[in-house]
Amino acid sequence: MADLLLRGATVVDGTGADRYRADVTVTDGLVTGIGAGLTGRRVIDADGLVLAPGFIDMHAHSDLRLLVEPAHPSRVTQGVTCEVLGQDGLSYAPVDDTTLAATRRQIAGWNGDPEGFDWNWRTVGQYLDRLDEGIAVNACYLVPHGSLRMLAMGWENRPPTPAELDRMRELLAQGLREGAVGMSSGLTYTPGMYAATDELTALCEVVATYGGYHSPHQRSYGAGALEGYAEMVEIARRSGCPLHLAHATMNFGVNQGRAGELLELLDAALAEGVDITLDSYPYLPGSTTLAALLPSWAAEGGPDATLARLADTAVRERVREEVEEKGSDGCHGVVTDWDTIQISGVGDPSLDAVVGRTVADLARERHTTGTEVFFDLLRTDRLATGILQHVGHEENVRAIMTHPAHTVGSDGLLVGARPHPRAWGTFPRYLAHYSRRLGVLTLEETIARMTGRPARRLGLRDRGLIRPGHHADLVLLDPETVEDTATFEDPRRPAAGIVHVYVNGVPVLADGRPTGALPGRALRRTALGPRSTAQR
Repeated sequence: MADLLLRGATVVDGTGADRYRADVTVTDGLVTGIGAGLTGRRVIDADGLVLAPGFIDMHAHSDLRLLVEPAHPSRVTQGVTCEVLGQDGLSYAPVDDTTLAATRRQIAGWNGDPEGFDWNWRTVGQYLDRLDEGIAVNACYLVPHGSLRMLAMGWENRPPTPAELDRMRELLAQGLREGAVGMSSGLTYTPGMYAATDELTALCEVVATYGGYHSPHQRSYGAGALEGYAEMVEIARRSGCPLHLAHATMNFGVNQGRAGELLELLDAALAEGVDITLDSYPYLPGSTTLAALLPSWAAEGGPDATLARLADTAVRERVREEVEEKGSDGCHGVVTDWDTIQISGVGDPSLDAVVGRTVADLARERHTTGTEVFFDLLRTDRLATGILQHVGHEENVRAIMTHPAHTVGSDGLLVGARPHPRAWGTFPRYLAHYSRRLGVLTLEETIARMTGRPARRLGLRDRGLIRPGHHADLVLLDPETVEDTATFEDPRRPAAGIVHVYVNGVPVLADGRPTGALPGRALRRTALGPRSTAQR
């Protein structure tokens, strides 16, 4: 008799095929049976509920949150059973003491910088081992290009020497051998934005050798967005490395209604045989750090050098000119509109009152300019301020999500007083708003984008589908009541209608409430495909 029987479920299996009614059994963390009249020691009445594979978040920023709060309610309440970390070219492995200290400061607006935290790893393998000590969901990891560059050549704005490039390639290969599924790059963030196409191509050749993929935060989602996407496609073409476009958007006024041009570019490359997938989140605003808006030259040398420049009146005027008149490369080549920049979180508690306010609103209140508020916040909060950017377009969001190569990524930041609600609402919003209400995607199509399709990109051969022998990463949801309840005013509200969630056969959500169980593991890419250390 099976350990668990999910009786009378409406199965949506992750392939995109039509739903069907069946009993599903689970034993020892695996799906063991699909059919009628099955039995089990523990029975869940799934009548009227949809049973789907666990959802896979292709773009997550839980690198620290998974360790600080391993029960991970923001994900398990959405039905997420696996997420991909190490995004946007910046994370915490591989590092040395110097680069770890700088990285902690640089991306505190993404992940926080918890006091008293035990940073007991330096390599990718050691970080994955730390995850294996106990987390609610499974996790894959991308080697961050910016972290490689820091280790090889610091924060210098120049091409690498042959020896430095070799060092990056060696560090990348080590991370891939230790289990990473590919490489991320962050080409509007320092130091990754200093890399030229040839550097990225040389690194992607290494990724291709290990069967991984490249996931770039490309150079611009504003002015020059199409050129930036074309560069990423060319890198994939030249290196033979599969390409996964992170948070594929066409933002700012210059790109309104232009998603079709991006999709034409991708379709042409796919027709040539270039291996491309992409992810997106179902919201219009984006989210990043306030410091990300600085021009690249102003951030050269790392956080301390950046703050030193901001203390210089002449340098601030040069930054003002780029940000307000020309369009900083940190702001995607677009002149910054301070009415679209809303503070989502701060590192310094004395600044809590600015959270939820736009930079323009603060400037009007203080009888000064938006740029002066910008400088003041950067210096007072020591670059730790998080922001929302209200720059998206609904027609672009809808067009991109319908592409056959599309998957789902929340890009959710979990720190700050009012983070983007996508961290708690991405997956139910696709199901409720874009599938059930608007009919942009069928339920089967939506779930395939969250499960089977991302599993294929990650090389997860025994996850992402409901099949006998597959790991029992499963979600039971009510298709009529599933709903994102997180809002921009109250962004940490859990989803409605997600009833039960299982990771490796263990319930992490029962009757809509997190159980506190920690059955998740790091899923390592090996010659045979990723698998958890528990299975080796």
